[in-house]
Amino acid sequence: MKFLTSITAAVLAMGVLLAGATNATASERYGKQKVVYHINYPGGEADKKYRGALRNIQNHINAVGAENMEVKVILHGNGLGLLKEAKSNDKLKGQVVSLKAQNVKFNVCNNTIKGRKIDYEKDLLEVFPEDIIPSGVAELSRLQQEGYTYIKP
Repeated sequence: MKFLTSITAAVLAMGVLLAGATNATASERYGKQKVVYHINYPGGEADKKYRGALRNIQNHINAVGAENMEVKVILHGNGLGLLKEAKSNDKLKGQVVSLKAQNVKFNVCNNTIKGRKIDYEKDLLEVFPEDIIPSGVAELSRLQQEGYTYIKP
């Protein structure tokens, strides 16, 4: 009986050690990352595309760790609908607010704001002057030149 107890304890100890090693390996595997997410499409029925994109960003953070990432979301064209819909959709708002709390930066295109006559303070969720970029497309190019990985969810 003592022998079985010793074997069980050894197996449990190995499991704990392996679980810790797996977590350390995941952090080491991904390292520090700079990522730009590109959203320029409508959210579709029940904002499913927007919610899916935000879920992808959260999953990315979960895998790599917020402390190991610099994440920017560039919104232009129909993509500004994400922050417009988030004003009245609590689920979407919760996702955006949670990502912002993890230092995800949402940048909106001034060309779209002007062209569509959007009042960003009134029409979009939590957009401030420092969040506005001159051109969404030009910003995507600049960030890629600075080493950001481009992702279009």
